[in-house]
Amino acid sequence: MSSSPTPPPAPRLYHELADWWPLLSAPEDYAEEAAFYAARLRAACEGPPRTLLELGSGGGNNASHLKREFQATLVDPAEGMLAVSRRLNPECEHLAGDMRTVRLERQFDVVLIHDAVGYMTSREDLRRAIETAYAHCRPGGAALFAPDFVLESFRPGVSTGGHDGARRALRYLAWTWDPDPEDETYLVDYAFMLRQSDGSVSVQHDRHVEGLFRRTVWLELLERCGFVPEAVPFDHSDLPDRELHVFVARRPTPS
Repeated sequence: MSSSPTPPPAPRLYHELADWWPLLSAPEDYAEEAAFYAARLRAACEGPPRTLLELGSGGGNNASHLKREFQATLVDPAEGMLAVSRRLNPECEHLAGDMRTVRLERQFDVVLIHDAVGYMTSREDLRRAIETAYAHCRPGGAALFAPDFVLESFRPGVSTGGHDGARRALRYLAWTWDPDPEDETYLVDYAFMLRQSDGSVSVQHDRHVEGLFRRTVWLELLERCGFVPEAVPFDHSDLPDRELHVFVARRPTPS
């Protein structure tokens, strides 16, 4: 009898290193994309949307902009990231939960799953996350899914960044690559340089395993779950040459 695959280890960034998140990814960097998501959700929703559920909300950077337009409920499995988000978004409801299994027994006008959907590393996990979004989206509402890549848009590469805080600072290198083009995952290896208030610097490695599915797989799974989906080009000034898409999915009203 074969054993089930061992799940990848949880990224350190969202647990033991979570307190460093604001120095890796600043809320102000999310203003343009949050506005794009809000506009797409408004356009897809029947009636003015007022309530939003974000699954895999992380440190709350998108929510820091979206909360101006929506009453936001934020769900994430990592307590460290929820703590970061609570400091940034104290007016928002925060709940611990896994996007594959959480059930809040209520529905929202719109549902957002940002790049955290990338941690769905199998079609079964992705299906379960989509089912969660569907269960929490009211009839006539809409959901938006924003993976970093689909298979057709995947590009290996290296990115760098980081920010200075009042007493600490962080710089990172992210190396995106695919060791096995035949499977449906890829890797992002992070090197974090963490400078403490006394000037000492440590270097930490963190490997993230992420799912990589064809656009047709996404659309098929969304349709199977009951959504009416559309692949929409992601319009962002920082990405003029990349053919990235998000998936906007309407939950139809009963006929």
